[in-house]
Amino acid sequence: MTTPEQLEEPQKVTWCTGCGNFGILAALKKAVLELDTPVHNLVISSGIGCSGKIPHYIGGVNSFHTLHGRPIPIATGIHMANKNLDVIVHAGDGDTLGEGLGHLIHTARRNVNIVVFIHNNGVMGLTKGQFSPAAPRGYVSNTSPPPPGAPMAPANPVTQAITTGATYVARGFSGDQKALVKMMVEAVKHKGFAVVDILQPCQTWNRQLTWKFYNDNTYSLQENGHDVSNKLEALEKALVVEDQIPVGVFYKVDAPDLAAGIALPQDVPLKDHTTNLKDVQQIIDDLII
Repeated sequence: MTTPEQLEEPQKVTWCTGCGNFGILAALKKAVLELDTPVHNLVISSGIGCSGKIPHYIGGVNSFHTLHGRPIPIATGIHMANKNLDVIVHAGDGDTLGEGLGHLIHTARRNVNIVVFIHNNGVMGLTKGQFSPAAPRGYVSNTSPPPPGAPMAPANPVTQAITTGATYVARGFSGDQKALVKMMVEAVKHKGFAVVDILQPCQTWNRQLTWKFYNDNTYSLQENGHDVSNKLEALEKALVVEDQIPVGVFYKVDAPDLAAGIALPQDVPLKDHTTNLKDVQQIIDDLII
């Protein structure tokens, strides 16, 4: 049984005071305790940025701190090598929706049985607040002065995930611990590709997407009778990015995951499988005309 003491921070947390990442870390710890999965069966893959420090701030859990935009393919490899592990990606909006967007799309298309938690604050917080792919059009930062501010519409990870094949898609808010913990637990338990876009303020750089903004401008899908099996309804709700922003589970269905369609060893995990080189040579010889 996992205990809170096992999950205590092995390193000093260096996020800015009031950062939304604190809420995500707290929710993750609560979710791990609720899942009651042995910590050695959990793996976190993270990218570069404030979100990438998550593995350094939770004890006992296996982790892989990788390159910017690359935690999803690393997580895919870990899962395919050992399907007995629960693999969780923590990555920021700059990480996932910038150079990592192609990985998000194709992992959704393949329905890989991993979960991605996107720390979404609309800025590149670790590198002095440049606007990220999730920043609203017109957002003013050090690198997007007025006029016109950020010159393009934001990327929408919820619509991207739904349209490309993810089978569990949700949006949370780091200030709503109860709902966020529930989403995290459901996402990890879900068999298939799960994406949770987590809205989280950046106290230092983002003066627009604040705690007050999200408290005043979000509402619960589940409290308003949303049908999570209706893909068109989920997309319609996900396209709302101004005024009252919906949070909760948008879409949830069952579908075959990637591992079900690949010739993986059935008796042992791939990591423990040994290949007879004579069999490989025979395959090569058979291909020679």
